[in-house]
Amino acid sequence: MRGFGVFLGKEFREIFRTWRIWVLPGIVLFLAISGPILAKLTPELISSMSQSGDLGGAIITVPDPTWRDAYLQWTKNISQIVTWALVIILGGMVSAERRSGTAILVLTKPISRPAFVLAKFVSNAVFLTVTSVIGAVVTWGMTYLIFAEAPVRVLAEATGVWLASALFITGVMTLISALVGSQSGAAGLGFGVLVLLSIVTLWGPAVEYSPAGLLIAPNAVLLGTGMSIAWPLATSALATVALVGGAVLAFGRKEL
Repeated sequence: MRGFGVFLGKEFREIFRTWRIWVLPGIVLFLAISGPILAKLTPELISSMSQSGDLGGAIITVPDPTWRDAYLQWTKNISQIVTWALVIILGGMVSAERRSGTAILVLTKPISRPAFVLAKFVSNAVFLTVTSVIGAVVTWGMTYLIFAEAPVRVLAEATGVWLASALFITGVMTLISALVGSQSGAAGLGFGVLVLLSIVTLWGPAVEYSPAGLLIAPNAVLLGTGMSIAWPLATSALATVALVGGAVLAFGRKEL
């Protein structure tokens, strides 16, 4: 993989010097800060609406919120909002470079095509991992500040499970972006994959053995349902490697 280290360094510098350093971290930090606050206020808002008659006279009793509600808010937000945002952001991972002509300029230097694709995946994976860890730490701090209780292990496990699914999606988008010539087209196909995975979670064996199980695993970890995540984690890791390998092969055959 000629030129991998050099191009990886360039990718990290580009992340810190462009809009990407603000978008994903901004979304994650907003959700990390607002999640525990929303978990605390939601029962009060529902109770207030019930007493004022805004709910048609229905009386709804909501139990007092706990740290678990704040964590569930976090996992729900990252599983939905952050995952969908990730698809949009990564849609142009490879395709944007091809359309702008940057890929041709880069590959005329001593950088191989496999190094080009792998550096793209690794830089985005590292950026995603660091952002997720920071978001989890902020969630823990806000939860402790509001509820005076915030177990670390269960939050780390739930966030780690989601991160595994997000890295799988990063692999999916690496392959799609290498195959499709436009960012919007790649993002559209990525959304299609997410919808398909969501539908597949309705089938028990898929949840038990495939990466689709990771979509619902974070909440299962927090609620202590006893769901086994060993197979989904293993198949997700293998699928991610296969997807990135497929992206290397696909980009290697593309005309620039």
